[in-house]
Amino acid sequence: MIKAIKDYIDAHNQNPHIFVWTAPVERILAKINKCKEALDALH
Repeated sequence: MIKAIKDYIDAHNQNPHIFVWTAPVERILAKINKCKEALDALH
């Protein structure tokens, strides 16, 4: 499995792509806050 991971990384690094956000910051932060509320409710 380690070899498979290293092979994947090597192949990906040969043709890397820049990460592009596809959602507005407000939507991302809203989802983070919703997750935080759910986690806080468990404790």
